[in-house]
Amino acid sequence: MDEERKEEILEKLEKASSENYETSWDEKGLPISKSKEKIKVGKKSKKSGADFELQVRKNLEGMGWTLAKWSNNVDLEIKKVVSAKKGMVFNPFFKRMMPTLSSTGFPDFIAFQLTGERAYNIIGVECKVNGILSKEEKEKCVFLINNKIFNEIWAAQKNEDTKKIEYINFRERFEKLF
Repeated sequence: MDEERKEEILEKLEKASSENYETSWDEKGLPISKSKEKIKVGKKSKKSGADFELQVRKNLEGMGWTLAKWSNNVDLEIKKVVSAKKGMVFNPFFKRMMPTLSSTGFPDFIAFQLTGERAYNIIGVECKVNGILSKEEKEKCVFLINNKIFNEIWAAQKNEDTKKIEYINFRERFEKLF
């Protein structure tokens, strides 16, 4: 065994036995150690994001929109809308991979509003507390709009000064991508 690999294994063992790290197991049964401090921050961020999604939902429903959780995603490699996959995690108790409970659809919501007797405006809504979309999320937005899946995509963000929800029309904000 080479020296580098030996050091890597010793480091993993040290983390697995440390009180500052929490260890889980990947699909191959190898240990993955995460800092308990980072886990705490991650849980707080996840809760904050879920709370913000609920605020956005209530806000848009108050504006006359009907919302549903969007359970699809865009596969950028095959350029197609696909069913969002639920994550998988290794459960050491059952010694097998188990599905997680949440799906990873993009955008977060599909919203529609009656605009005429038999006409609807259909939009996608992505909730971001900080309002920042990743490069991949921007590519997905362009795909969804260009392929007429949604008329518009709104990015919901919280205004830092007023703490109110703001909606940014993706096409208007990122005109140069079209």
